[in-house]
Amino acid sequence: MMQDLAVAFGLMLVIEGALYALFPELMRRAIATVLTMDELHIRIGAVATAALGLLVTWLARG
Repeated sequence: MMQDLAVAFGLMLVIEGALYALFPELMRRAIATVLTMDELHIRIGAVATAALGLLVTWLARG
């Protein structure tokens, strides 16, 4: 279980790092957009993203 968590965390860092390396201006604009959003919309997006991640993990693990 902890090994899976470490692998998932590592993959998350690889993907995030690749996004910033490949598309720095796009990521800068995305951050600027988030800074202008109200807290409720940020929370809704975060919960939706977490739910999607859980669904993908559940489907992948069977």
